[in-house]
Amino acid sequence: MTWWCAYRFISDVTGLATHVLLELHGVDPPLLDDLEVLKRALLQGVEAARCTLLGVVAHKFQPQGASVVILVAESHLSIHTWPECGYAAVDIFTCGNALPREGVKPIIEALKPRSYELREIARGFPPK
Repeated sequence: MTWWCAYRFISDVTGLATHVLLELHGVDPPLLDDLEVLKRALLQGVEAARCTLLGVVAHKFQPQGASVVILVAESHLSIHTWPECGYAAVDIFTCGNALPREGVKPIIEALKPRSYELREIARGFPPK
């Protein structure tokens, strides 16, 4: 089955967008509490994924933790941190010609987790 949407044909296997979920474990807590480190890591991810930057919102929580969301023309990248657990959740959600898996590498290099899990989900399938 083929379905027409937003100027292109979408097959049953491609979907409209790709959502990469990255779970980072064993990250040094001070890195997870540093907004500048987190913004820089995500911005490097934006560049590596070949996305078009539109804006950045960052918030530092008290007593610890942070969230950074980067809006890109292709959708968004985000990170939410729990320094007390050495854990961060990263989303890279893109459509079009972006390369979301490429955006993962600079984030991992910047935050140096002891381990990580990566999942990729195709999003936006036509209704059956």
